[in-house]
Amino acid sequence: MRVLLISWEYPPVIEGGLGRHVRKLSENLVREGVEVHVLTRRGGRLPAEEVRHGVVVHRVREPPFPKDVNAFVRWVDHMNADMCELALELCERFDFDVVHSHDWLVASVAETVASGIGRPWLVTVHATEYGRHQGWVQNHPQSHIHAVERRMVKRADGVITCSQYMRDHVASVFGLSTSRITVIQNGVDARDLEPVCDDLPGLRSRFASPDQRLVLMVGRLVYEKGFHLALDALAPVVRRLGDVRFVVAGTGTAEPELKRQSRRLGLSRHGTFLGWTGDDMLHSLYRVAQVCIVPSIYEPFGLVALEAMASGCPCVVADTGGLREVVPADGTAGLRFRSRDSDALERVLEQVLIDEETRAQLVAEGQEHVLRFGWPDVARRTLSVYETLASKTPSRA
Repeated sequence: MRVLLISWEYPPVIEGGLGRHVRKLSENLVREGVEVHVLTRRGGRLPAEEVRHGVVVHRVREPPFPKDVNAFVRWVDHMNADMCELALELCERFDFDVVHSHDWLVASVAETVASGIGRPWLVTVHATEYGRHQGWVQNHPQSHIHAVERRMVKRADGVITCSQYMRDHVASVFGLSTSRITVIQNGVDARDLEPVCDDLPGLRSRFASPDQRLVLMVGRLVYEKGFHLALDALAPVVRRLGDVRFVVAGTGTAEPELKRQSRRLGLSRHGTFLGWTGDDMLHSLYRVAQVCIVPSIYEPFGLVALEAMASGCPCVVADTGGLREVVPADGTAGLRFRSRDSDALERVLEQVLIDEETRAQLVAEGQEHVLRFGWPDVARRTLSVYETLASKTPSRA
């Protein structure tokens, strides 16, 4: 089996969780005997072609993508055109059995290549524009992205989502039969989460003193991640308990407003906005925090919760989306609160901060729970989809 995976990011070029997903999937597919070629962007001085951990990576050089959303949409079109040119060259060198693309950003090149070589096209939908904007996709550029996603899932020979929630969401939003969608949850590898920092107490001292409790929030600072709810919940907890500090690791369009909100709530002297945080720092922060909050309004899966549990950090998550499938409802491996309800989060957060016994139980149960989310199983299930498509899908030529 030889597969062409297409993704707009692949390590060391990382914009978010998608690149990490494609990397772990690719490397574990190689261990299953699949010849994996990844077509992606080329950043900095990276080679145009190399083998990384058994995966053959082919890169297209692109300038840094613009921050303006309208310019970004045009940039994506150019990226697809450049990728398509290289992809067609690769198809002359290699006979691919399946083309597997990730999200709307590379849908155009994936469809063109799969049609050109008469091979099945598989799409993994990590999130949707409809979900990110709570259904407000009437205006450009959201309307454009939404239309690309609709065409993508309608035209693809198979669709993968990372949760049952996302399967139902994609089926409902795009009018797709759930029978065409396969659910394969993300994995986590605790070995990837080892802290790089040799002095964890020293790192912790940058954000909190030994007698203070540290609350961690991780992710893109955008509305749908719900960090404004977390700040609303945190302020009264800080006032009552006093010895609480917080760290926000991430950046995004909502960052200026979240900082203003923090000042309004009197939280500025109690916490730190770190901005973009590399994996080395992030993995270390999980180890020194008393709790990690995942307050999402829209969450296709909930990888931060999984990483926190694997790192021994208790997590408190919104009862919504894919988080329901990551954190059990029984309160053993993590705690849930009613989505969009900062008062509910306030109560749960205070409970876990003052109760050391509960935190210890969450750590022990959480590290056991995450063993269910293994990348080898993700790869085997994905390979099964490849084999089914390759054997049943007629030529697209």
